[in-house]
This record gives sequence, C-alpha cells and structure tokens, in this order.
Amino acid sequence: MKEEATYTLRQLILYFLKLGATGFGGPVALVGYMHRDLVEKRKWIPEAAYKEGLALAQLAPGPLAAQLGIYMGFVHYRFLGATLAGLAFVLPSFVMVLLLGMAYRLYGGLPWMQAVFYGVGAAVIGIIALSSYKLTTKSIGKLNVQSARDNWLLWLFFITAAVITFITRQEYIWLFVAAGFLYMFIKAPPKRAGRSTINSLFLLQVGWTVAEDSILAKIAIFFAKAGAFVFGSGLAIVPFLHAGVVEEHHWLTERQFLDAVAVAMITPGPVVITVGFIGYLVAGVPGASVAALATFLPCYLFTVIPAPYFSRIAKNKSVKFFVEGITAAVIGALAGAVVVIASRSIVDVPTALIALGSVLTLVYLKKIQEPYIILIAALLGIMLKSFLP
Repeated sequence: MKEEATYTLRQLILYFLKLGATGFGGPVALVGYMHRDLVEKRKWIPEAAYKEGLALAQLAPGPLAAQLGIYMGFVHYRFLGATLAGLAFVLPSFVMVLLLGMAYRLYGGLPWMQAVFYGVGAAVIGIIALSSYKLTTKSIGKLNVQSARDNWLLWLFFITAAVITFITRQEYIWLFVAAGFLYMFIKAPPKRAGRSTINSLFLLQVGWTVAEDSILAKIAIFFAKAGAFVFGSGLAIVPFLHAGVVEEHHWLTERQFLDAVAVAMITPGPVVITVGFIGYLVAGVPGASVAALATFLPCYLFTVIPAPYFSRIAKNKSVKFFVEGITAAVIGALAGAVVVIASRSIVDVPTALIALGSVLTLVYLKKIQEPYIILIAALLGIMLKSFLP
C-alpha cells in the first residue's frame, strides 16, 4: 500500500501504549498528537497516508482518534498492525476505568465519594452541552438565518431527532439511517440502482437479532449497536448509552451514568472507553470486557474493511451525503439527551453554577482542559457538601 516501513511493529505498539496512557484532551488533541509524533517528528507515516486516514475516520462511524490509530497501524502492517495498534491505544484507558470502577463499587456509597461526584456530575453536564453545540456548528452550520436557509434539511433532521429523543427518552437507529438515505437520495442519488453504494451502506443497518439469553449477550448486542453509530465525536455515544443503560434496561441510575461519563473524561485515551466502566458496574470484569470489545469492533471493521479501497470510496458523493444526513440526526439526538440529563441532574443552584462555570471556562480559558475542570469540580463538590447543610 505504501513504501516500506522505517519502524518496527513493536515500536508502533509501544507508541500507542504510551499515547493511550498519557493522551489527554479528547479526540482533536489525540489526532494532533499522532500527526506531530508519527508524521512530523518520527516520519514513520507519510503526510498523504495520515490525511487519508483522517478522512476515513471522519467519514465512517466510530470514535475519531481510535479509528485514526487503527488506520496508522494499517498503513504499513495491514490487518495485524491495525489490530495491535488499536488494542494498544485502548488498553491503558480500559485498565484505568476498570480500576476506577472497582474503587467506585467499593467506596461509591461513602459520603466523600458522593460529594466528589456531586460536583463532577454538574461539570459533565456543562462539558457535554458545549460539545453538543460545537458538534452542531461544525457539522451543520452556525446558528443563523443563512445556515438555516442553506442547510434546512440537515437542521430538520437535527431538530426532529432532538425532539424525539427528549419526548421519548429513547434512541431510534432507524431514524438516523432514514435521515442518511433521504439526504443521499435528495442530494446525490446513486447513479446505478445502487448496488455497490447500497451494499456498503447496508452495513450500517446490520440486523441485531441474536438471542439475548444472558446479561453478557444483552451487553454485547446493545454496545455493538452503540459503537456502530458514533458519528462526529466520542461524546456522540452519550444519547445511545443514556437511553439504553438508564431508560431501557435500567442497568444504571442517572447518577451512576453521569459518574461513568466523568470517569472517562478524567482518564486518557478515547472518551468512548466509558463503556468499560458501565460494563463493569453491570456485570463485573466480564461485562467491562464485552462492552469494550462490542463497542470498538464496529469501529475496527469500519476502518480496516474500506481502507484498501478508500480512495475510491471517498470520491463517492452518495456516501458523503449519507454520512452528513445521519450525522445531523445523531447530533440532534445528543442535544436532546443533554436536555434530558440536565433536567434530572441539575438539582440546585450550586450544581447549576458548576455546570455554567464549566462551559464558561472551556469557552474563555481554552488552555484548561476537561480533566482539570473535572478535578476542580470534584474539590468544589467536597467543599460544598462539607460546609452546606
């Protein structure tokens, strides 16, 4: 695919283990680290290959940074490299959330731990709300009349998904797929009866009719569905997780769910690793392992399967518009989920102020990243619970 590698597979694995263990800042930062380290400094990956991988990661469903890491492994070492690079990237943060899950189970009922997450939960609301806004403006357009006129159909998908999510407290995958197909057929219908295009897009609606005989089977099926529709950002998985683990299956309470998202934000690596924490709370170490594997498997497949043919796929306008339509609906669902979660989690004036303070800090003090905000919120929670009745 590319010229001969100037580095060993072992070197690549060690790099992604280090990045997974120390890479804070979310998907944009992680993607930037890969470019700085692999392209500019070490010159392991050609610039053209990096850009091709980034384009594929943005086009296909899946957490952006994890997909790009998988593609970087694929460039010179094909499927083995993609597999090992992906595992190395995810493994450190998975171990961290697993250990935090154990501590949470042991001490979660203690007053000091409850005080910590009292502040942290409010900060998470602010972070998710701002992320939802940024995703909306980046994927659809700014909130103005011109954007509403130019992208009215995408805004319609967004609003429809947001309202349905808010009213029903559920996620409907068929809604996202329908938005993608409708936008594709309006903007750039496939020239031929769509055999190649439709077949490739059909992968996004694979039937999930496996028998649910055990809790692990239920976890596998649910998280595989969620992993197949993470468009735009790792946080886009939040509405799926909230609807499933809180509303539908009742595996976690609202408080536990927010705590799970917070844990993912204070650990390095992809935010989507919150699934490991959730899986642990539901079914211990096996539940964490199954949840993580099921979530990242679609991400892996959507990277390695089209990778050899991506230059051709990227030029397909039908695929591009399908992704734009489905992304608008998914981000709308995220916005609706934020409102639902906030309405139940902002319970008093202090939590409202912490949430607002988190948003303002991220907007005006850009050097302060999410993990620091989470830690500050934890300290505020302890102080508030100590001094307030």
